[in-house]
Amino acid sequence: MGLSSPSPVPESSGELLDQLLGSLLGDFSSWFERGLVLLDHCPEAVMPLDQQQALRQRLEQARKELSAASSLRQAVPSPMALEMETLAPWHQLVLTVWNLSASLRLSGVILPAPPSSDGPEADHR
Repeated sequence: MGLSSPSPVPESSGELLDQLLGSLLGDFSSWFERGLVLLDHCPEAVMPLDQQQALRQRLEQARKELSAASSLRQAVPSPMALEMETLAPWHQLVLTVWNLSASLRLSGVILPAPPSSDGPEADHR
């Protein structure tokens, strides 16, 4: 196992904030997409249809909000942050996706592999 070269060091705290926000938004996007895939494979025995539809609507809404935040981030010339009131519901939605994934696995549902299975969160997929 070789060592990789270190990431470039941000020149300012604003640049670091921007890099962290970009990574966080990417993670949210991946999990929201994964949630939609899980719902496509979810039998009613695991989650009733009305709950599936409600979760799908929440995921679709969160994707729109995330897209707007990403567009704003790219349009603003200086680093920006998002308030906890914005991030908290997205984080809760990711936890809901993790719980759905666990329920599907416990029920023996065969799930398609996620696009990337590296990192500590891989156990929740």
